[in-house]
Amino acid sequence: MATVSELRVHGGRRAELVLLGLAICLAILARALVDYHADYLVLSRLGVFAVGALALAGAAHLVVRIYAPSADPVLLPAVFALNGVGLAILRRIDYAYAARGRETDFGGTQTVWTVVGVALFVAVLLLLRDHRMLRRFTYTAGIVGIIAYMLPVVPGLGVEINGAQIWISLFGRSMQPGEFAKIALVVFFAGYLVSNRDTLALAGPKVLGMRFPRPRDMGPLLVVTLSALVIMVAQTDLGAALLFFGLFVGLLYVATERISWVVLGLGMFAVAVVAASTIFSHVAARYDAWLNALDPEVYSSGRSEQLVRGLFGMASGGLFGTGLGEGRPDLVPFAESDFIIASLGEELGLTGVMAILTLYLIIVQRAMRTAIGVRDGFGKLMASGLGFAIAIQVFIVVGGVTRVIPLTGLTTPFLAYGGSSMIANWIVIALIMRISDQARRPAMETP
Repeated sequence: MATVSELRVHGGRRAELVLLGLAICLAILARALVDYHADYLVLSRLGVFAVGALALAGAAHLVVRIYAPSADPVLLPAVFALNGVGLAILRRIDYAYAARGRETDFGGTQTVWTVVGVALFVAVLLLLRDHRMLRRFTYTAGIVGIIAYMLPVVPGLGVEINGAQIWISLFGRSMQPGEFAKIALVVFFAGYLVSNRDTLALAGPKVLGMRFPRPRDMGPLLVVTLSALVIMVAQTDLGAALLFFGLFVGLLYVATERISWVVLGLGMFAVAVVAASTIFSHVAARYDAWLNALDPEVYSSGRSEQLVRGLFGMASGGLFGTGLGEGRPDLVPFAESDFIIASLGEELGLTGVMAILTLYLIIVQRAMRTAIGVRDGFGKLMASGLGFAIAIQVFIVVGGVTRVIPLTGLTTPFLAYGGSSMIANWIVIALIMRISDQARRPAMETP
């Protein structure tokens, strides 16, 4: 007779397999629609893509079934669905650029990065059998994170693209080390905070009824945080600075359960916003483009042209969109990266964008559910941090494109073109899956 834990494991994996099948069907259908509307639908090529997608998803599922049998069954299908839609829209953008005489291969290159990302997802699950092992590398992770953020400013190694020096050149290709640095810094924050949470929460002076920690207890956190922020500001990578700052404040609140951290964080953020808009001309220009996007003078100067084109593209999509392959994403600069949400909004409409945001919500919700369920403090903070990282990044990107907040240059996880982002986010999902495997096991089975 099967035990409760066995039924739970097998039931979860069967549900994952069914959902993966639906996710792959969505990816195949999206690619077929794009090729059909471009008059390039070749069934043999579509068949090769379908077999490859099924093999990739099947391999990931098999590894999870064997090496993380209790892991969350919804997380992997949600990611494959997002990844499949991203590959389809990038292929659509390739066709749109080709019609204007510009040859690109965003879809093909991103497919390669997807395979690499899934391979690293598998590698993490195979090599990391217990997430608590990472706690041994708390300070090492902090140092690695800072070094990774510093690499783009190294002469001869860093590359400036579109006004931001956040890339490095390796073997003729650009790479964004900040995407991997955020993972290292989550490990550092989780390790440090779980070791010092009582001191941070209970010791220290009270100001206006709110308790703040002693400076000596905050030393390592402040050193790492300020170093990373200074480097990101020097690189004009203010989107990453906002992501990192939000992650820092969020994890401090989770660790200490002190509302004072939220108040302090909002206050520091307000001061940073005013300072950045005063000191940096490009930041002031982005605020001006945000507040006065439709002003003829601002638009004609080019400061808000990209934003306004994206807004009009999404408006033309309406509720249900123009249909995959029947829009004009090529009219928006950087449609394949910064403005891929605008491309999706035009062709899938508000309904499609809401479906995509729901998939992100599912991923973040499963990460937070994992954080609640896991029994060790390090795992709770790490799962929370990884979930926060995805949530904040999506908010910054979508908020910028829809003019809720000023525009910044972050990538949309699993959708936007970029190898560093794709690989790093697949590693993030692998870490969440590893933690969820232990969170969902019965207490007697947890090592």
